[in-house]
Order: sequence, then C-alpha cells, then structure tokens
Amino acid sequence: MAEKKATREAYGKTLVELGHEMENLVVMDADLSGSTKTADFKKVFPERFFNAGIAEQNLYGMATGLALSGKTVCASTFAMFATGRAFEIIRNSIGYTRANVKVCATHAGITVGEDGASHQTFEDLALMRTIPGMTVVNPSDANSASILLKKVIKMNGPAYVRLGRAAVPNVYTEDANLEIGKANTLVEGQDITVIATGIMVNEAMIAAEELKKDGISARIIDMHTIKPLDEEAIIKASLETKAIVTCEEHSIIGGLGSAVSEVLSKKAPCYVSMVGQKDTFGESGKPEELKEKYNMTSKDIINSVKGLLQKGK
Repeated sequence: MAEKKATREAYGKTLVELGHEMENLVVMDADLSGSTKTADFKKVFPERFFNAGIAEQNLYGMATGLALSGKTVCASTFAMFATGRAFEIIRNSIGYTRANVKVCATHAGITVGEDGASHQTFEDLALMRTIPGMTVVNPSDANSASILLKKVIKMNGPAYVRLGRAAVPNVYTEDANLEIGKANTLVEGQDITVIATGIMVNEAMIAAEELKKDGISARIIDMHTIKPLDEEAIIKASLETKAIVTCEEHSIIGGLGSAVSEVLSKKAPCYVSMVGQKDTFGESGKPEELKEKYNMTSKDIINSVKGLLQKGK
C-alpha cells in the first residue's frame, strides 16, 4: 500500500526548504498556521512570517503590498475563505497588478470532512481560473505537491495552489518529472480516457486496474494544472480514445470538467461524463464516507466509463 500523506504537510516542508534558498520568500497566514502548516516556516524564519489574523481580505491586501515591494509571497488560509471571502481582493489587487503572490489554500473539497458544508469548498477552481493571468494548480499527492509548489513559487506572477486536509496515497515518487501546464499520462489506454485532478487521480488509478479486469483499456491523465490547461493532451485523448471521463473533488460546474469540455466543444468533440460534486452542498462526516455518498470514488469512475462506452456503441 502506498504511503499516505496530506498535501498540506508537503506544503509546510517545502516552504522551509525554499526559505533557505530564497531570501525574499515571505509567508503569511490568517491565524490558521497550525492547520495550513505554514507554522513550519514560522519556526525557522519568524522574521519572514506574518499572521494577518482572521481577516482574509487584509491578508491578501498585505500580501500584494509585499509582493509589489519585491517579495515572493505565499499567503495561506482555508480554500473556502481564500477564494470565497477574499475573491475581490485576489482579483483586483493580486490578479490585476500581476503581483507575485501564491494563494496556497488548504482544506479544499469534501475531504475536509467533519468541518462540514461551511468549510467544504467546491467552487475554488472555478473562481480562480476566471482571473486573467492566474495559474491554477491542484496536486494529487504530497510528492507532486512538493514538486509543483517549488516550480510555482519560483515562477513570477500570481498563482492558486489547492491543497487538502486529509492524508492521501502517494501516486508519484519524489523525483517525478512534472511541469506546470503539462498534463501527465500515468497509464496508457486505447478505449477511454479518464482525466483526473487532485486526490481523484488516485481513485482513477484504482478504477483503471478494475477496468482492466473487464477488458477495458483506460488512459489515465493527471491534469494537475487547471490553468494553463494542457489542450494538446485533451485533444489527443479525444482523437485516440472513444470518450472522456473527468474526475475532480470539486463542483462539476466550472471546474476541470467544464474546462475540458470547453476545449473539446471547439476542437475535438466527443462524449464526456463528469465525476465530481453535483449541484449541492456537502455535510459533516468522515472523508471516505462523504466521497462515497457524493459519488467521488473509483466505483463512480468505473460506472461512468462503462456508461459512456455503452452510449458510444
């Protein structure tokens, strides 16, 4: 069984590593540093850590000022409050000025679990990808989180990185070759393509193994970068396989499924099915039980694959 680790844990360790390397790196938080793991950075570099308190709009306004003064800023809180409460500041202050701020938001999606509907954001990817010039990244595990975070933090310009609360199995090794804006094909397949992002990549890998037993060859693509989207990989999948299933721990409205469909409708139409949060809020519960109730498991991917293949006959 693969080792389990939360992407937020990788975030904390990566910040410390980069802190030694980048003297201009500043880390900020909205009074949740223990949960977001920015406290790791605070312990080593207290003079470069700032707590804005429970005031998310102030957090991102301050981050903008520091960035426009020449700093690289990673500013964190829960995804619900970063993209929800502070959207206007992120749009007008960070996005509009192209400030070098990385909005590294944790506790995204249904796997926030017991914190319930008020903290389970399914809208964040949709919101962030609408902001001009905003890079949007959603790692699938701790190793890919560390690799992609290093690249995002070192590049110039605004970015949104989606991180989770719960420990998830490692899909990648520590030395995996990942590039921003370039999808990664984990499993080759000829019958159907499953394009997944975030923690749903692991569910897609499980689904591929089960589908193989039924003689179905599924291509598995990790779309870790939602923006800029790897259109080439999407078009290639449409042309080479019979249909596409998208998988995300996010609303099927405005997220990965929508982004993929936008490309396909213009350049390579095919049947598409979306696995993700339907038009509903979540509830308090254990992460795995919530994933099952809201149809975000490998079984749901398998059902979508078989349904699409039947439809295409």
